[in-house]
Amino acid sequence: MAEENKYIYGLGRRKCAIAQVRVYPKGKGAFTINGREMKDYLPVFTWQERVNLALDKAGLKDIADISVRVLGGGTRAQADAISLGIARALIKMDADLRATLKPEGLLSRDARVKERKKFGLKKARKAPQWSKR
Repeated sequence: MAEENKYIYGLGRRKCAIAQVRVYPKGKGAFTINGREMKDYLPVFTWQERVNLALDKAGLKDIADISVRVLGGGTRAQADAISLGIARALIKMDADLRATLKPEGLLSRDARVKERKKFGLKKARKAPQWSKR
């Protein structure tokens, strides 16, 4: 019984979003994010494509069940974090998939985050309008 519930874990991050991904290799293709179906949680089709890209390249879209717990950030950042988490879990499952996923850019973490606001400025770098008199 415990053998059926084995999963491979992958962690993905983007901006403030953190995705904890569990890939169950013996499944039927179910995909849940925070207890909801993927199509309900990510309504935009391009986000769904981004999340499924690693599974499509690996050929595991309808074979593996995926359960994701994601928090923080916006919906786009969450989609990118989920994608990275899935790719990392697939690499743990089969190291030969690295050659397939690496050229697609699925294994690189996008480290760009919002720059902090500085005092005396309106935003991180935008200064108030300068007046001569």
